[in-house]
Amino acid sequence: MKKKKVVVGLSGGVDSSVAAYLLKQQGYEVIGVTMQIWQEEEPEFQEENGGCCGLSAVDDARRVAAKLEIPYYVMNFRKEFKENVIDYFIREYQEGRTPNPCIACNRYVKWEALLKRSLDIGADYIATGHYARIERLENGRYAIRNSVTARKDQTYALY
Repeated sequence: MKKKKVVVGLSGGVDSSVAAYLLKQQGYEVIGVTMQIWQEEEPEFQEENGGCCGLSAVDDARRVAAKLEIPYYVMNFRKEFKENVIDYFIREYQEGRTPNPCIACNRYVKWEALLKRSLDIGADYIATGHYARIERLENGRYAIRNSVTARKDQTYALY
């Protein structure tokens, strides 16, 4: 029987690394992916301002993938980020509104675009290291619930 394939959004941090490890231990075929959403020409700027997508994060994620012996890719999501986050922010700001770019990024880039790319490469699922609980409902469907640790809860970022 063929293993189910899971793309893990791998930031190089502890949470996504543990998610990848646990999925591999459970018998899934795990693929690590770091999303490149912004790219400055100057390496120093990337490192200082790259956050989850900076050069050191990519290096950390690559090391984790090597240690777990899973394939690892850096996928370019700059176009999706510009169209759905940067352009949205500018339009909203010009209209006198206060946009929230993180909501647009989570919905259209981190989830919609990542899911589409993952399905394109044959994945059955995507996973991250976000703090949340999953509850199986009586009808057999699943629901996202707040994490046990309110201070670490990240359900606001999940769709």
